[in-house]
Amino acid sequence: MAQRICVTGANGLAGRAVVRELREHGYDVAATDIATTFGEDDALRADLTDYGQAVQALSGASAIVHLANIPAPGLATPAVTFNANMTMNFNVFQAAAALGVSRVVWASSETTLGLPFDVPPRYAPVDEDHYPVPTTTYALSKVATETIASHFAQWSGIPFVALRFSNIWSPGDYHEFPSFWADPRERKWNLWGYVDERDVALSCRLALEADARAVAGSPSFIIAAADTVMNKPSADLMASVFPGVPLTSPVGEFGTLLSVDRARRVLGYEPRHSWRDHVSA
Repeated sequence: MAQRICVTGANGLAGRAVVRELREHGYDVAATDIATTFGEDDALRADLTDYGQAVQALSGASAIVHLANIPAPGLATPAVTFNANMTMNFNVFQAAAALGVSRVVWASSETTLGLPFDVPPRYAPVDEDHYPVPTTTYALSKVATETIASHFAQWSGIPFVALRFSNIWSPGDYHEFPSFWADPRERKWNLWGYVDERDVALSCRLALEADARAVAGSPSFIIAAADTVMNKPSADLMASVFPGVPLTSPVGEFGTLLSVDRARRVLGYEPRHSWRDHVSA
């Protein structure tokens, strides 16, 4: 019998990709979202700020991929963003613990690392230890949730795996990337990072499938593409835009400045997709 996975936020950019990835690999997916329009006929409409609805949405699942949140700063007022995200995350985590699921994989964010980098990072490539540096209430909601997740993991023994996603893109939007190239400062805010929606889905599946000992507790992982959005070498970008920031490890010619080494090592994550396969540099 296929393992049943509840995917929250299933109608979002990442959610749709995760649902496809899991179903293509034989999982029984229970999709849920507050949105009324779904790509999947059997999706459940649920408002996760209501604990009872969260319990109902998660019931019967053996594991959770929790993607439902206000997904970025500036989409709602700071108070609405923080309160909604914290309520959703607490309710899902409490319900997961009460229901005794085997694992929770959830969407944290690259913003916990100091984005936007109006204040330069301490070093690059930025890794998981460049944390916590929230600069918005959205980022603060993710930092606070990582703290909450660590306690739920201790109380319940359930792994709570935080995936700090970079800026998520769909292949259909890669034609926009050449507009970034004239001024490197336009995308300095996240060290020119991005991640393909299909690699987001891959990372969620790998986090579900990783050995329980490897993800025990509440580990966090940066999930980004292997390269940047730019057609200029990464070391040159750092030297011109962040001249005082040291490179603490070698970087490939166009290599990511958001390190995915931990995800590679622990989850077996290897980014498979690049805008360079769709747009000529």
